[in-house]
This record gives sequence, C-alpha cells and structure tokens, in this order.
Amino acid sequence: MNIVANWSYPTAVKLGRGRIKELADACKTLGLKKPLLVTDRGLASMAITGHALDVLDEAGLGRAIFSDVDPNPNEKNLEAGIKAFKDGGHDGIVAFGGGSGLDLGKLIAFMVGQTRAVWDFEDIGDWWTRADAAKIVPIVAVPTTAGTGSEVGRAGVLTNSATHVKKIIFHPKMLPGVVICDPELTMGMPKAITAGTGMDAFAHCLEAYCSPFYHPMSGGIALEGMRLVKEFLPRAFKDGQDLEARTNMMAAAAMGAVAFQKGLGAIHSLSHPIGAVYNTHHGMTNAVVMPPVLRFNRPTIEGKIARAAAYLGISGGFDGFYDYILALRAELGVPENLTAMGITPDRIDELTAMAIEDPSCGGNPVPMTLENTKALFLDCF
Repeated sequence: MNIVANWSYPTAVKLGRGRIKELADACKTLGLKKPLLVTDRGLASMAITGHALDVLDEAGLGRAIFSDVDPNPNEKNLEAGIKAFKDGGHDGIVAFGGGSGLDLGKLIAFMVGQTRAVWDFEDIGDWWTRADAAKIVPIVAVPTTAGTGSEVGRAGVLTNSATHVKKIIFHPKMLPGVVICDPELTMGMPKAITAGTGMDAFAHCLEAYCSPFYHPMSGGIALEGMRLVKEFLPRAFKDGQDLEARTNMMAAAAMGAVAFQKGLGAIHSLSHPIGAVYNTHHGMTNAVVMPPVLRFNRPTIEGKIARAAAYLGISGGFDGFYDYILALRAELGVPENLTAMGITPDRIDELTAMAIEDPSCGGNPVPMTLENTKALFLDCF
C-alpha cells in the first residue's frame, strides 16, 4: 500500500515515498535561493543527506550544510549555526533530521535576525512578542525520524550549557512553511531509534489526550495518533523496510506534535531534566518514566484512559491499558526503569526542582509539587 497525501494542517505537509525530490520546489515556494541545510553530526555523512543536498544543488540552490549539532542542542550550537548562516549569505533554512536537527534549524531561522538573547523568547506568557517577526527567515522541515513532530511545531527545545536546563523557545513563525515527510528517509533507522522515537510520538499523544485543558480537536488527534502507533510501531520495529508502517509512524509523529498544543505533563517534565543532565535519548526516557506517571495520574485519568483503551481495542479499562504499555515497552526493548538506564538517584533533588520549573509540569492532570514529584522520581528507579 503506497500512501501519498497532501494536507495543510497546521502547515503544508507533503507525505509519501520519494517526495524528497520535491525539496528544491518547496524551497522555491518559500522564495529561497540559497538555503542552509541544518542537521546533526551523525546524519551529515549519510547517503540520505547527500541526496537531499544533490536535489538542492541540481536546482541551483547550492549544497551548504551545517551539522555542529549536539543530541541535546545548546546555545553554543545555535551561535555557530547563526554564524554559518550569515557567513554564507543564506536566506532560509532546510531543517533536516530528528528532533535535534529540526529544533536547531528552526531556532537558527528564528534567531538570525534578533538582537536579544535567545532566553528572552522562552515560552512564557507573551514573551514571543519581543521578537522582530519580520527578521525570521523561512523554514522547510524534513524529518528523518518518526517521533518528535518538531516539523509541525512552533517551538524549539534548547539546553542551557551552563545550567543544563532545557528551555522551550516559542514563536508562531517558527512553524515551517513546508514539510516533506518521506518515509524512505526513516528506513535506515536502527531499532533502538525506531523504538525511542516511536514512544516519543506515543507520549506526545498520551499526554495531550490526558491534559486537563479544553481542546477537543487536539484530543481527537491525540487519540487517533495513539491508534496509529499501536498498529504500526511494532511493525516498523520488526521490519525497518515496512514502508506502510514507516509512513503511518511519520503521520503519528506529526499528529502528536499538533495535539500537544493542548498540553504535556509529568512524562515530559521528568524526561526533560533527565535528558539535560544525563544526555539520555528523549523518547526512550519518556518510555521509561511512562508507567510510573500513569500510576501517579491514575486517580484523575482512569475514566479517560478507559475510554481510550476501548477505542484502541484494549480490554480491561485502565489496567488493560497499563498492561499494554508494559508489554509494548518489553517488545521494543525499553529499559525497565531509570536504574536500568544507568542513572542513579543521587541528584534527585536537583532533578525534582528542574521538573517543577519545566513548562510541561503545568499540563499534568495531577498538580505537581516538590514533594509528590520527588516521590514520582523515586518510583522511576
């Protein structure tokens, strides 16, 4: 089954096998003549990246690349990217890769014309209005994983290299103008990355669905996103060449990021500081802390999860859903707890304080305090 689709929610998305060949046309649609492709170090030398650069070069758009991007990008990566953009005389960004490449590419496009520090645009209140919107350059996003959904997001996550705190930087114009979702780009992902990114997509959908804020459109998208992950993540994990599974996982990843404008919660408020301090894979960390968070939130979400379980074809209400999560994690090789990830609880007070400050904290169904968050962290070991 060859899935091909075009849609415009929340932006123009071109989904389907081989659509990377439309990259140059996407750039030209946004008026770009000399884009800078931003990706991470691991992807920089891979064939899929070389092919993307070939497509740009053959259309007369050059083949400029910036890849000084850490797994958890920080302000030093951002500064280097802005310098590369200005030195090369570029006029837009092709954000190419997983969450790190996509986020940093979007942040370079956002910050290249600003005069204030990036931390002045954290996703707090109306801080985004401080930016000069006219100086934000166009972005084409090309995801090579199926998890983060950053390709359809209006924010980027940046780690402060001094404090190891992750900050969400937001502006509506950080939303890419065109997204190319070519499942062939994801077919070379290792199993561990397939699992981690897939569970990231599931966590986005699950937390958005459980968020107490009112946004029924996002709630519906989150529910269907969970169904796609349930059906297609095991297939993509088992057979990395399963094109139908890879395509549907790309759709689920985008759906999760669209849905979480409704809110995220404790899964992310725990995994953000863990990732910042220990440099763990974000999606895999989400998967590790997911069962303790479900137990933590059970008094508030039990009925809602029972309804989701029914939609997903899982019997047994909340308990059946919880058992399904445990079984899925085992199938995907997710570590049983933080201890199995090689993390010790000696910095738990620091992690707890960081979790309480994380923006995701406010969207959790059960209000988070220093006391109950520390207990939740302990339950993750």
